[in-house]
Amino acid sequence: MGSGSGGSVPDDLLAHLVRSTALEPAIAARVIDEVVSYFSESATAFVRRRHRELQADGLANAEIYGRIAAERAARPVAAPDLTERQIRRLVYGG
Repeated sequence: MGSGSGGSVPDDLLAHLVRSTALEPAIAARVIDEVVSYFSESATAFVRRRHRELQADGLANAEIYGRIAAERAARPVAAPDLTERQIRRLVYGG
């Protein structure tokens, strides 16, 4: 495996990204590391982060919970479905 900014990047993925874009290998490796890191976020971290972001945008919890559930369902790597109650518990503990 190749190495990006400290992470482990599959050589074939790195070669593909370099071939299919104008990115230099080091930058392509960093992009791959960032994407992998983004999608490696735990369910709890994702729910809490999105709750904070959506709350900062002025949305009410009722809308936030539904939006978070829909966003999680649309992520490339399927995670278990969470009910609004489970989302609320992840945000506030319990």
